[in-house]
Order: sequence, then structure tokens, then C-alpha cells
Amino acid sequence: MLSFLYSVAIYLYGLLLRLVAPFVPKAAQWVGGRKGWRVRLREALRHETAPLAWFHCASLGEFEQGRPLMEAYARQYPTHKIVLTFFSPSGYEVRKNWPGAAYILYLPLDTAANARAFLDLVRPRLAVFVKYEFWHHFLRELQRRQVPTLCVSAIFRPEQVFFKPWGSFFRAILSRFTHIFTQNDASVELLRQAGIRQASVAGDTRFDTVARTAAQPPVSLPLVEAFQADGVPVMIVGSSWPEDLPTLTPLFQQYHQELRFIVAPHEIGEANLRQVEAALPGQVVRYSTATPTTVAQAHVLLIDNVGLLSQLYRFGHFAYVGGAFGKGLHNTLEAAAFGLPVFFGPTYHKFQEAVELVALGGAFPVHSAQELETALLPLLRNEPTRLLVQDLNMDYVFQHAGATQRIMAWLDDKVDVK
Repeated sequence: MLSFLYSVAIYLYGLLLRLVAPFVPKAAQWVGGRKGWRVRLREALRHETAPLAWFHCASLGEFEQGRPLMEAYARQYPTHKIVLTFFSPSGYEVRKNWPGAAYILYLPLDTAANARAFLDLVRPRLAVFVKYEFWHHFLRELQRRQVPTLCVSAIFRPEQVFFKPWGSFFRAILSRFTHIFTQNDASVELLRQAGIRQASVAGDTRFDTVARTAAQPPVSLPLVEAFQADGVPVMIVGSSWPEDLPTLTPLFQQYHQELRFIVAPHEIGEANLRQVEAALPGQVVRYSTATPTTVAQAHVLLIDNVGLLSQLYRFGHFAYVGGAFGKGLHNTLEAAAFGLPVFFGPTYHKFQEAVELVALGGAFPVHSAQELETALLPLLRNEPTRLLVQDLNMDYVFQHAGATQRIMAWLDDKVDVK
């Protein structure tokens, strides 16, 4: 019965997205990207003879989390090819041309027929789900076909549906994984209490991604270099939402002589860009229209394209990471890997790395503009204190790297994917 109700809910979800697609651009991408997927995938794989490994990521954040594992898999099994699927347009549209995967597509809606058709075409030697995305029909079909199936960088909390007295249907979904690699011991313990014992701690593969980015030679960004040429400290505002602006705007206005700002909004639609510009009229320059002369005179450099943020932190002295005045905090590790003291809003407790950085003294949650000012000024005006935080954050990131290596070692020892 629950399987039937689940299938009905999935069907209604797909129907709803089709109904709103003419009015919501992301829904249109979601629907349009899945049209004719069987025909396109069949044609793409018509002459494929290499073994295939399927990696699934919900969105862009999960892709960056899974990327080091996909790259390590490609190195360890160079004759294999990767099939990469996304659920969300925000992942697919940004990474649809990523050269690390041979085939990149939207994940078909989780119905029994779609799961059978997809797996009939791909015939994967291995399936890897990154952090989230526990799809009933796909996982049941993978288990039926005895395909080794991993969940990596997972994190679980007691309030999730899997651990409720009425959550047996959802616990059964988790039980279909061959192995679940978690970020922490608490997640493993929750799973074991729920009767799911094929789990162990590997850590978070995002640490491997950000540690590698920080260790690589810097990418040349002349406009950013011109923006910081006068030596004034720079705060990188990463993945900001409109809800973050009331906390940031007084800082923009009061401390623009002591601090420059590079702002990379989470959404780069025209309305969001204009909202940032309105916070400091006349002092903001957009990256796409900036010149070395105009950018050197600006107090705020507004990033109006996608893909630069992880490199921008290299140029900063402080970071404000958005999302924690809304649904949830974005990636703090990218900033911490470069040693930046990290500030964010109050909704961060579901993110283990943020909790640990706060406890360490490298991150600072704030509820208001006044709290942000109070937390920032001792670091802005005391260079030795800022450098101490820099060392704390960099050490934290590099000490937690290695999850990819642990997962690959387990895979090589426990699973025959050749």
C-alpha cells in the first residue's frame, strides 16, 4: 500500500511540475530536460561497450561533493565510463558539459517503469548516490539486479522520517544500499538503531574538493586582482539570498572605506542583482561590465555569472556565506579552506562542518547587522587575531580530508566492478 501511495505522490509531483512549467523557468527546465530521455539515452549508448558506473547528484552542491570520488573512480578504473544524473536544473544546467562524465542527463522521475528502462539501458556495474536522494523504485530495482549501490557523504538526524516509529517504508529504502558511508559517528549509530548495519564513517568528500582547490595554483582573475589592488581587506559574500541583505547592508554602508565586498548571489537573475545594487547605489560594479578602471573605483564587485565562487575565496580576507537566514546555509568549507573567518546567519545547526567551525572559533553565526559588526570588527582591526583564525580553519579542512581515499579503498576491497 505504501509503495502504491508513494508512486501516486511521485506521479502527482511530476504532473504539478508540468502544469507550472509554462510559468516557472526552473520547472520548465526540469520538465523539458526529461522529455524523450529513453530515446536519447538509447541512441547515446547504442555502440557503448565500456563498463559504466552511475553517479547520481541531486544538484550542484552534491555534484561538488561527489566530484572527487568520480575523478578517483576514473583514475582507478580508466576503462570504465561514468553516467552522471541530476535531479535539479541548478545542477544539470551548470555541469551538463562536465568532461569527467561520458553521459550526463536528468534523472527520470522515480517510477517503476522508468527505473527498469533506465537500468536496462545503462546496465551499471556500480551505482553511487551522493548524500541525499533516496528513490524507492530505483533502489529497489538496483537491489533486484544485484548492482552494488553506495550512498556517500550521508548525514542523518533523529528528526528525519527514517527514524520515526511510522517510518518503516523509508527505512526499507535505506536498507537497499549495499553500503552507506556517513560523515559522522552519530549517523552510523542512528542507522544501526534503525536496523541498518551496512554503514560506516568515511567523512565528507567535500573536504577533498576544497582542500584540492586551495592547494592548486591560483587562477588568474585580472578584474578581481584590480579590485583588491589598493590592499583594502575584502569580504567575499558567497551564495547570498535577499534575506541576507538586511544584515549586510549596514556593513556595506558603514565600512566601505575599511572593507571591500565581492558579492556572488545564489541566484543571478536581474531582480536579485538590482537588489544588491540598491544596497549601495553608485558603488557597485558588475563583473560582466567591469573594466580595470571601474572595478578599482568600486566598493562592491557584483558577480553576475556562475562558477567563480570557489576561486574568489582565494582573494578574500573574510567570508559571509548566505542561506542561513532562510532554508539553510550554503558551502562554508570553500571559504574555510582558504583560511577565511566565516560569518553566516542563525540557521546552521543541520550542517556539521558549520557547527564544528563555530565550536573551533573559526566561524561566527549572527542574528542581525549589529551582531555581524560586533563579530567582525575585532578581526578586521586586529591582524594577528585574523591570522590565528586563518590557521584554525585551514588546519580543520586539511585534517578532515581523505574521505574519497577511504571509500575507494573499501570499493577496491569489497566490490568487483571490473
